[in-house]
Parts: sequence; structure tokens; C-alpha cells
Amino acid sequence: MTSSNPKRHFFRGAGDALPFVLVIVPFALLFGVVASEAGLNVAEVMGFSVLVIAGAAQFTAVQMMSENAPTVIVILTALAVNMRMAMYSASLTPYLGKAPMWQRALAAYLMVDQAYALSQIKYEMEPDLTVPERVAYYVGSVSPLVPLWFTATYIGAVAGTQIPASFALDFALPITFLAMIAPALRTLAHVAAAVTSVGLALLMAWMPYGSGLLVAAIGAMVVGAQVEVFLARKATR
Repeated sequence: MTSSNPKRHFFRGAGDALPFVLVIVPFALLFGVVASEAGLNVAEVMGFSVLVIAGAAQFTAVQMMSENAPTVIVILTALAVNMRMAMYSASLTPYLGKAPMWQRALAAYLMVDQAYALSQIKYEMEPDLTVPERVAYYVGSVSPLVPLWFTATYIGAVAGTQIPASFALDFALPITFLAMIAPALRTLAHVAAAVTSVGLALLMAWMPYGSGLLVAAIGAMVVGAQVEVFLARKATR
């Protein structure tokens, strides 16, 4: 039996995450620009990124704030967009649930889409990893991303107006989520939830302040869960 080697898996995670730097940097730059143009000062922009670390929710909240949406609607919609983090946490619990509380708290704070996607695949492919190795891999996969997220956000907030429009930074948002979501659609339940969310989001686009996202998120979770229940029942027959 080989001994546990968390250090090696930390660097493995960092290496696996490096390709995401190509989208994290323009994504964060774009948020810094958008947030500053929406009227937030540099301290508010940085506080937003450091406390939330969730690009999609941050973009959604800033857009709604610029439209003078009620505070409760801004909060609820941002929470709906970030509801996937609860599902991420639930799916990682079998792998990280026995880690010390402070390590689980750190993983929760650093929960980002890219680290989750990499870690979930890693844990499934290497089920014999020890808990310290799993935690090390997760933290390693975040290590090149979060500091760059903070740094690029700051640059975007301070010098965003000087970034040429020809750079088209807004490509980063759809590319990032397509790169993460497409490989994750491995079951019928995943596909059903994705199709439902897209369909409902389009159908509910008329709702004020983007509140249709709330309906789409809830509908997608319900459909995905029901498909999983149906498939489980079918498998036991």
C-alpha cells in the first residue's frame, strides 16, 4: 500500500487548473469593468469578489443593481444562480466529508465551478485517494485561480476603461460555462435539468428584473430530481 502524498496531489490539482486561467482572467477583468461602470467603487468591487467568489452571481447582481431592482430580488436571484454550489457541496461530501471542519470550511469558501469539475472527475477516476490527498487536490486546483480572480478584478475596476473594446472580454463568460457544463452532462437527469433550465429561462425572459432565473433554477432542480427518481425506480424493477 502506497503512503499518502498530499503535496503531490496539490501540485497535480494546480497543474490541471492552469488551462482555466485563459478564461478566469478575462472573466474577472470584465467583472471589474462592469461593476465599476455600474457605480461601485474599487473597495466595493473587491469586497464583492473576495466575499462571493462567484462570477455568474456577481454579474447577475451587478446588472440588477444597475437596473434599480429591489434589494430582495437582487439577493434571491443571486442565490438562485448560486444554488448549484449547494449541489456541488452535496456531491463532494462523500469524498471530503471526513476532513477536519476547518478544511471543509476552506473548501466551501473556495467553492468554484472549475475546482469542483476537476475534483469530481479526479475523485471518480481515483477512488482510492485518501481524504488528505482529496483536500490537497481540491485546494491545489483553486490555487492558480482565486488569486488571479482577485488580481484581475482589481485591474478591471481600476483600469477597465483603458481596455480596448476589441479585446471582447465578454467571451469568457459563455466559454467558461460551456467548457464546464458539456462534460458534466453524463446522465439523462443532467441533460433534462439543463434543457429545462434553458427552456424556462427563455420562456420567462419577460419577467421583471431577471426573476425568471428563479423559476428556471427551481424548475430545473425539480425535473432533474424527478428524472433521477424515475430512473432509480426503473433500475430496481
